[in-house]
Amino acid sequence: MTDRLADLSAAGVAVWLDDISRQRLASGNLDALRREKHVVGVTSNPTIFAKALSDADDYADQIADLAVRGVSLDEATRMITAYDVRWACDVLRPAYDESDGVDGRVSLEVDPRLANETDKTIAEAGALWWLVDRPNLFIKIPATRAGLPAITAALAQGISVNVTLIFSLERYGEVIDAFLTGLEQAKANGHDLSKLASVASFFVSRVDTEVDKRLAAIGGPDAEKLKGTAAIANARLAYQLYEERFASDRWQALAAAGAHPQRPLWASTSTKDPNLRDTLYVEELVAPGIVNTMPEKTILAYADHGETRGDTITPAYAEAQQVLDSLKKLGVDYDDVVEVLEREGVEKFEKSWTELLDSVRTQLGRAQ
Repeated sequence: MTDRLADLSAAGVAVWLDDISRQRLASGNLDALRREKHVVGVTSNPTIFAKALSDADDYADQIADLAVRGVSLDEATRMITAYDVRWACDVLRPAYDESDGVDGRVSLEVDPRLANETDKTIAEAGALWWLVDRPNLFIKIPATRAGLPAITAALAQGISVNVTLIFSLERYGEVIDAFLTGLEQAKANGHDLSKLASVASFFVSRVDTEVDKRLAAIGGPDAEKLKGTAAIANARLAYQLYEERFASDRWQALAAAGAHPQRPLWASTSTKDPNLRDTLYVEELVAPGIVNTMPEKTILAYADHGETRGDTITPAYAEAQQVLDSLKKLGVDYDDVVEVLEREGVEKFEKSWTELLDSVRTQLGRAQ
């Protein structure tokens, strides 16, 4: 039997699960994925937690205790999500230890309503880091304008960060700058850089969803040929930027002090278009030193029929640039696409957070 996920891992891709729930933890499913499917990390977001909390039974005991204590709605939500993330950190601790702290990470996002408030994001990141109290935690901070200085500040305090909602190459460059500045400040503050880690979550499938909608409106054979190509091209050029920036003297000085590079992470890698191969955003984005966080369905699909062909990114830089150039010629405004996606990304997470709060509010009311 071919172990396709082992092949993917050997090619340099860390397989992470894009999901968390109390049921998944209690049933042993996450530990089974770690042992049997090479899963070495977990990402969560407000949408995932809103879905998990829809099954009230798994959270009933904790919610009853929180109701008795009379905690606020926001605090109850923090306690519930932190509990799951802390548990997942413990399940993945073997992967953390085996990778010397590179993998085995679990992400917990700051309240998305703070996406445009720097100081509150910094304070929330510190509070969540303290609350979970695990070395293999990542605090997720969005790559909004206000998020960039918060990324630097969190790292400077010794907090490991997953930078989320990255869509544009320009913003990714700013994220790398924020990361490097954060590590330089962390070093100055006396933190052990070898204990700090970070990933930069570059969203994939949403780019195709938005671009393909615009291509459909343009119409014609040239537009049709470009459908399903923008997201992969965008991610490949992001990796090119990663290679360039992490070959700099500035980075080498940090590496000499024990720092780990901020790995590119491909997020939103399940295909939304049924005409696309279900493992497309995994197979076409393979290179050393990256993370691909997938829903369980995509992980299982890759285990069944995924094809690892070695590095599918670095030989295709020219092709990727050609795709973006062709889109521009057809009238697809890249800057507008990524601006729309960032705004919608924040809005979607805010909506999911509101749904999560509503669910917790309802369950607290029933428990009283």
